[in-house]
Amino acid sequence: MNVHLGSAFDRFVTDLLKTGYYQTQSEVLREGLRLLKEREEIKQLRLAELRKEIAVGARQADRGQFVDGPEAFARIRQRGAQRKRSKAQVERSRE
Repeated sequence: MNVHLGSAFDRFVTDLLKTGYYQTQSEVLREGLRLLKEREEIKQLRLAELRKEIAVGARQADRGQFVDGPEAFARIRQRGAQRKRSKAQVERSRE
């Protein structure tokens, strides 16, 4: 396989080789591909988990167990305001 990386990646690979941590360009590329593969696998796991959560939410909604949008946002705002007040109290107590 012959790959053209472009000058920026060529310099990056050269710099990594100079550190001595990698012995060849192939080692650098294998490590990069291993990390990319790992990231893609994690992304797929997260997507599967999200799909499960969506399915749970859909079943709850079908049973009428849900909160409408304006009410949900009101709750979120209320929790945020409570956190701000708590944080302000902690800051004042440190003074």
